[in-house]
Amino acid sequence: MAGHARRWIRLLAVIAVALVGQSARAGLLPVTVTTATEGDKFRWTYAIVLPTDSQLRSGDYFTIYDFAGLVSPSNSQPDGWTYSSANVGPVPDGVNPDDNAALPNLTWKYTGPTLSSGQTGLGNFWAVSEFGEATNSFFTARTHRTVDGRVDTNITDTVVPVPTSTPNPNLIPEPTTLVLAGLGLPLMGLVRLLRRKRSSESPTAVDTI
Repeated sequence: MAGHARRWIRLLAVIAVALVGQSARAGLLPVTVTTATEGDKFRWTYAIVLPTDSQLRSGDYFTIYDFAGLVSPSNSQPDGWTYSSANVGPVPDGVNPDDNAALPNLTWKYTGPTLSSGQTGLGNFWAVSEFGEATNSFFTARTHRTVDGRVDTNITDTVVPVPTSTPNPNLIPEPTTLVLAGLGLPLMGLVRLLRRKRSSESPTAVDTI
């Protein structure tokens, strides 16, 4: 309950910022998370968006942490992306997600041409888990700023599978989803601003993952 309360407090702060007309940027965002049965397993699909004022370059990536019950290989992604999994990291500079070393993290790395045409849906990314019950986790990403080309990083909440004796594929909508439905993606970017940490890397710096 404390985690949910903190998210709603952040949302109220976002609304206050919006009312005074300030703007914000954010890196990649997991705008929806859905599950579907896959035999006796569960497919978890993440729809990812590149917001306005963010630029996606080859080598940029995002990571979903602590994806319990991963069935490997079981991933899918749009063209121009590669997939990997590891129990620790990668973690972009300037962010600090909780990372359980006993559970796999899912990372998708971009390999296509530079994208900077404003708000862009990047498609669906999915993996299969033994479990359909949801718990809170973290999503981090590395992109670039459109305004000056500098490396940019962000962190936000998402949901992932968790072990349970009675798996349930029906997720309760997270505050993130409710915000998107009621207030739209611009305010979603403001939510991310409250938690984002900007990297001081140069525009040409490249992380190794």
